[in-house]
Order: sequence, then structure tokens, then C-alpha cells
Amino acid sequence: MLPVSILIVLFLSGDVMTGRGIDQILPHPSDPVLYEPAMKSAKAYVQLTEEATGPISTPVDFAYIWGDALAELQHIAPDARIINLETAVTRSKNWEDKGINYRMSPDNVACLTVAQIDCAVLANNHVLDWRTTGLVETVDALRKAGIKTAGASRTRTEAEAPAVLEVAGKGRILVFAYGSETSGVPWHWAVGEDTPGVNLLADFSDKTIAHIKARVQETKRPGDIVVVSLHWGGNWGYDIPPTRRKFAHQLIDEAGVDVIHGHSSPHVKGIEVYTDKLILYGCGDFLNDYEGISGREEYRGDLSLMYFAAVEPSTGHLASLRVTPMLTKHFRKQRASRADAEWLRDILSREDKKLGTRVELEKDNALTLRWGK
Repeated sequence: MLPVSILIVLFLSGDVMTGRGIDQILPHPSDPVLYEPAMKSAKAYVQLTEEATGPISTPVDFAYIWGDALAELQHIAPDARIINLETAVTRSKNWEDKGINYRMSPDNVACLTVAQIDCAVLANNHVLDWRTTGLVETVDALRKAGIKTAGASRTRTEAEAPAVLEVAGKGRILVFAYGSETSGVPWHWAVGEDTPGVNLLADFSDKTIAHIKARVQETKRPGDIVVVSLHWGGNWGYDIPPTRRKFAHQLIDEAGVDVIHGHSSPHVKGIEVYTDKLILYGCGDFLNDYEGISGREEYRGDLSLMYFAAVEPSTGHLASLRVTPMLTKHFRKQRASRADAEWLRDILSREDKKLGTRVELEKDNALTLRWGK
């Protein structure tokens, strides 16, 4: 393996939802009014959490929600930090009638910059919860904060363009992002030539692969690492349909993709290494306000993972993958216990076996991915 100083190390996160209850405990909360069937105030999600795990002294500072994750980020020191931001950053009151609407005040965007996030993927089923006004404000607020975006914007050209992350002395990372109807992205959210929206996949066909290949070839230079971030699949269940696995393989074989960053389900899914390229089929939620909500306990929604992928710049091959288990308590991340790390190891071992990989539990409760012989 190449020295770490030569490898490009990526931090990849699943869904980061900083709206509703989380927004309410931050220094500048939005208007708490909701239009959900069962909840009419975002403050109710804070109350549910406090009833389950105890009081939260509010307002918290911007670093609070990341908790122990900040120390892990400092320890690993990744070259780029990429998240799927599943929250509109807006003051818009023009809500989409879809049952669940996530929103964070633009004045709270420092909760992302405190973690030094480089790229926020926006191709998901919540970025237009406050309609096109909210999307445009989201893009503007993030860019003003120095966070690059991918997968949704004002025009098709902007939404299809990758976020370009420069890594001094190592090269570039290109982040392309796509949403899929399978994750609940409505068709009418699709970006138009001059109409704000999501970079929405038509399907998983050869034609779609050819389209993505063309976009990659327009931008990719020798030595670039190409990441395709995909919001795909439903909320619950570990199954990976053959059509989705084939699509992931084609992205690597035909479109020149090096890393596939999948997300949508609240829980983690299996990990594959295909021709030495990393495929994360589902990273799970990383931050949300679901604490205190009952149901689906068998998936352990309180547990999450930080993915640190070391990639060879010249080939895009995966050199190593460290996965750090985390627990959410009081809307804050903390390192998972040995028992919780063992639970995650067992789940990933079961699912990874189907994909030809395995994970090993280290002394510090992190997981290391193994593949090949």
C-alpha cells in the first residue's frame, strides 16, 4: 500500500439531517411550525428526545451535535469531508405538501462549517421540502459558507456538474450526485434547463450509464478521483436489488467512477469492493432527530458509522477503509461502546459476506474492511 501521505483519504457520511429538532436546539432556530400529520411543532421532537434520554441544555453550541465525531475527524485528518445533507437551509415558508419537511435556519449553517465539511450532496428527497425558493436559498447559504454542493441547483448544467475538491499536492476529487425515485424523490422535483431541482436518475439503464459517462469524461483529468453519490432505495431492509448492484458495477466499468457513495436508508447496508473500487450501498443516517421515536428498533437507528476511505490517486483503487461506530444520545454523537461496535460488526459481517467482503473489530472499537484473499 502507498504511504498515507500519498493516498487521498475521504470522509463519507450518510444522511445529515440538521432540521426540525436539531435546528431547534441550535443558537438560531427556525420558526418551529410543521405541517406533518402527527406533529405541528419541531419543538415536539426535542421533547420526545428529552423524555427518552433526559434534558438538553439549550441553546447548544454549533460543535455540540458532532460530539466525539470531531475528535475522530481530527485524528484521521481526511483530505475531504463529504456528506449527504438531507435538510433545506432556508427561511422559506412555501412548504411542499409531502408529509415530512426538514428545514434548518441559514443562521445555523455554522453547525456544518465547524466540522469543516467540504461538500454537501443535495440530490435527495428533502432538499425541495420548501420548494424551489428553499433550494436556491440552500445552495446560496452553503456556498457563502464555503461548502461546495452537488446534485441540485438552479439549472440542469449546475445540478449535473460535479463539486470539484482540490487536495493540495495530491490531486482533485470530483463529486457527482444523483437522486433516484426509489428513495422518494418526486418526479416533479427533477431539475430543468432553467428550473431549479434535483439531478434525478431516469432509471438504472445502459442509457443512464452512458449519460453519466459523458458527464464524467467532460471533467475528469488523469489522477482525478471520481465519486458518484447516490440517494437510492427505500428506508428499511438490507436487500440490495440486482439491478442496483449491476448499475454500481457499470458505473465503475463503463463510466470511470472510483467510489460509489450510497445513502437513503436510516440504517447501514453492505459494503462491496469491485475491481478494487469501493461501493457503499447505504451509509445510513448520521445525524437526525429521531431519538425518542419508537419503532424499527431492530435496525438500531441510534447507531451510525463514519467511513474513512483511503484511495490511490493514480488508479482510484481502495487502499483501506476504516469505519468508526458512533452512538447518538441527546442529538449528539459519541463513540459507540464495545457491545454496540460488536453489534455493527455482526450486521456488516452478515451483509458483507454476500458481497465478498468482511469487517474486523479493532481494539479502539473501529472496524476495518477486508476483501480478496
